[in-house]
Amino acid sequence: MSTSPPWTKNLVEAVRRGLAALYKEPPMTAVEWADKHFYLSSESSYQEGRWVTAPFQVAILNAMGNDLIRTVNVIKSARVGYTKMLMANHGYKVQHKRRNLLMFCPTDPDAEGMMKRHVDTMIRDVPVLLALAPWHGKKHSDNTLDAKCFENKKMLWCLGGKAARNYREKSPDEVVYDELSKFDADIECEGSPTMLGDKRLEGSTYKKSIRGSTPGIAGQCQVSRAAEKSSRFMRFHIKAPCCGAEQTLKWGGPDEPYGLKWRKDDNGEVAGAWYLCEHCQGGTFEYHEMVAAAEQTGRYICDRTGIWTRDSMEWFRADDKPIAPPRTVTFHIWTIYSTFTTWADIAAERLEVGNDRGKLKTFVNTTLGEVWEEDETEKVSWEQLRERREVYAAPVPARCAVLTGGIDTQDDRYELRVWGWGGGEESWLIYRRILTGDPASAELLRQVGIELHRQFSRADGSKMGVMRWCWDSGGHHSETVRAQSRKHGVHWVIPIFGASTYGKPIANFPRKKEKKSRTYLTEVGTDNAKEVIYNRLRLQADGDRPVQGLIHFPADDAICDEDELKQLTSETKKWVLVKGRRVLRWDASKRRNEALDCFVYALAAVRISRERFGLDLEALAAELNPDTRVWEVPAEPDVSAEHGEEEAAQDEPQEPEAAPAELEAEPHEIPSPEPPEDGGFLGLGDNPWLQ
Repeated sequence: MSTSPPWTKNLVEAVRRGLAALYKEPPMTAVEWADKHFYLSSESSYQEGRWVTAPFQVAILNAMGNDLIRTVNVIKSARVGYTKMLMANHGYKVQHKRRNLLMFCPTDPDAEGMMKRHVDTMIRDVPVLLALAPWHGKKHSDNTLDAKCFENKKMLWCLGGKAARNYREKSPDEVVYDELSKFDADIECEGSPTMLGDKRLEGSTYKKSIRGSTPGIAGQCQVSRAAEKSSRFMRFHIKAPCCGAEQTLKWGGPDEPYGLKWRKDDNGEVAGAWYLCEHCQGGTFEYHEMVAAAEQTGRYICDRTGIWTRDSMEWFRADDKPIAPPRTVTFHIWTIYSTFTTWADIAAERLEVGNDRGKLKTFVNTTLGEVWEEDETEKVSWEQLRERREVYAAPVPARCAVLTGGIDTQDDRYELRVWGWGGGEESWLIYRRILTGDPASAELLRQVGIELHRQFSRADGSKMGVMRWCWDSGGHHSETVRAQSRKHGVHWVIPIFGASTYGKPIANFPRKKEKKSRTYLTEVGTDNAKEVIYNRLRLQADGDRPVQGLIHFPADDAICDEDELKQLTSETKKWVLVKGRRVLRWDASKRRNEALDCFVYALAAVRISRERFGLDLEALAAELNPDTRVWEVPAEPDVSAEHGEEEAAQDEPQEPEAAPAELEAEPHEIPSPEPPEDGGFLGLGDNPWLQ
C-alpha cells in the first residue's frame, strides 16, 4: 500500500514533463533513430516488429533527415517501404529534432487513412512518441484527424491536397507530398501543389521538401517533372557477385542480354528467377546474393554527374573526393532490390500481365517504378514485324516503281539502305549495306560510290537504279558528304540534316544552293517522318493487293534480320524540356537506330522527288496490269505482224514526256551515262519517270 499523499503522483508527473524539455538526446541520424526507436505496426505492415533499415533505404531515409539537403524527390515502385520511411522520418523530426511537419496526400480520404493507419499506430507503438502524446486514444483538441499537437508543442498536419485552403495558415519546417503523381496539376487555379506547399517554408530555418510517388503517365507525372529539375539523379548500384562489376539492376526484357530472367515449369509457372549480368557475358546471380552484395557494396551513383553516397551523410565526387551534400537530390528505387518480395514473384507478376494494356501500365508504374509511355503498346514490336516478312519474287517486287536510298554517317562507318516505292507510298526494303572504315578515306568513299550506282533487277526483268539518295551530313563529316554530293550530282545525292521539331515538313528542299557548299542542303523533319513510319508499321497486308502506305520486309536475313527490325522499332516518344516548354520527342534511349534513320532519309528522298521533281507514284501505279498485277513491259514493234504496219505503229512505245523544268534548270554535273569506275550517273531504267 502506498503511503505517499495522492497529490505527489501528479507532482512527479508535472516535474517529469517540465524537466523533459531540458533533455536532449545525443545527435542521431534518421537511420540511427529509426533502428533504435521505430516499430512496424501490425495494422500497416507485412510483419510486425522492430524496424531494420534495408541497405537501399539507408541513403533515402538519411536524406530525409539531413538538414543540408533541402529537396528530396523519390521515384519509387511499390514494396520498397517508402511510407514506412516517411513515418520514421516524421517520428525522428517530431521527437529528436523538434520540427513542425506538414504532410499532403492526394485527397482528404487519403489523408484520413494516413492518420488512422500509419500515424496513430506509430504513436501507439513507439514509446518515445507516446510519451509526447498524453492525449493518445482520447478525444482531445490536440488529437484530430487533421493534426496532432505533441507535448513539446510541435505539430504534425496531414491534409488532402485538392483544396487550396489546406495550403494556407500553416508554419511548418518540412512539407511532405505523398504520391505526388496523383495530385492535381493545378490546385483550384492557384498553382502547382509543390509551389503552394513549399511557399509555407519561407520562414523556416531548416527548410525541407520531400516529394515521393510511384510514377504516372509520361508528361503528366508530377514527381518525374520535379525530378527533372534536380541535377542529382541517383540509382542504387551493387557489385555483381559473379564478376565484381558495379551496376544498377535493370528489368532488361526478353530480347536484352541482361536483366531479370526466369524459367517455367511444366505448368507454365515460374520455377526460378535470376539476374543476367550486364558486364561479364553470361554471368548470373540470384536474389539472396544480391541482398548480400547490397549490404556490403551498395551505393547510390548519380546518372548525370557521377557523384555518389552510401548514406546521404557523406558525399563524394566521381573521383572519390569528398563534397558537400547537394541541396536537391532525386532517388530512383524499384522492386528488384526489395526485401519484401522475391524475383520469382516479380517474374510471375509479369507473366500474369501478358499484353493486357491496363495491367501492363500498372506493372510499369508500380513494379518497375517507371513512367508509362502512352504509345508503349501501340507501337509494333520487332517480333511482329519478323512474322510479317515475305519472300520477294525478285530483288525488286513487281509493284515497286522507283527506288530511293538513305545513308547514315557514323564515326566509323556508312550505313546504306535502299527502299522501293509504289502507289500511295507503299514501300519495300530492298537492300542493306554497311561499309566500315574512316568516313573521310578515299577507299571508303570509292566503295560508297559503287553502292550509289548499284543496279537491281525488277520482277519484269528490267534493271533499276536508285532514283535519289539522301545522305546524312551531320556530325564530323559534313564537308565530306557535301563534296560527294557535288561529285555525284547535286540533284541525285542530297546532303541532309535533321530537325526534331513537330510541324517541320519531312523534306524541305531549298530553292537555291547553299552558297558555301554549293549543294542543296536539305532540312528533314525527322520527328514527322518517324511519326509517319510508325503509323505505317501498324498497317497489315491484304493478301497480294496494294495497301496505301504498307511497309514490306523481305524474308532475307542478309537484308532484314532481327537487328534490322529492332533498330526500326527502337524509338519511343518521350517528354523533354525545350526552352522552358515540355515537348514530345522521339528517343532511342541509347539503342541503335541506324535502320530507322536510313528509312527516314529514303522517305525524304521520295518526298523530294514528288514535291520538287514531279514524280507521280500514282501515275506509275496506274500502269499496272489489273489482271497480273505486274508492270507492263511494252512489246517490241513487229512490222511483219499479221495486223500490218498500222497496228504495229500503235504498239510502239510512246516518247517519254519532258523532265520537269526544275530538273532541267541544273543538270547533273556528271552528264555521261557511262560513269567512271569511281562514280558518275547511271540510267535509271526504261520507265520515263526514272529518266
